[in-house]
Amino acid sequence: MGLETTGRIHALFETQQVTERFRKREFVVELADNPRYPQFVQFQLTGDRCENLDGFEVGDEVKVEFSLRGREWTSPKGEIRYFNSLDVWTLDKTGGAKASDPFGGPPSDDIPPPTDDDDIPF
Repeated sequence: MGLETTGRIHALFETQQVTERFRKREFVVELADNPRYPQFVQFQLTGDRCENLDGFEVGDEVKVEFSLRGREWTSPKGEIRYFNSLDVWTLDKTGGAKASDPFGGPPSDDIPPPTDDDDIPF
């Protein structure tokens, strides 16, 4: 199931080595669909995707594409519990000053600004 949302990074956590073969890195995104009642949603990156969070900072506006995952677990006492996770596939910076710039950063000071007397009709 593929889902997508946008928001602002609220918290970043270090990579955790859960087992010898499984590692994850979690982060929290503040969803401001309703600014009066913001939602703080925890996502996770697993395996080789853990490094995809490098270069992101608290406050960055992001678009997150993820899968909703769920599993059943039976405790040693025989109790059945259910767990959900939001597994991230892609994470991109959006808008704002901290977004990645495909042109390599702010304009150089040695390039003059465009003039207003341009006669281009568009």
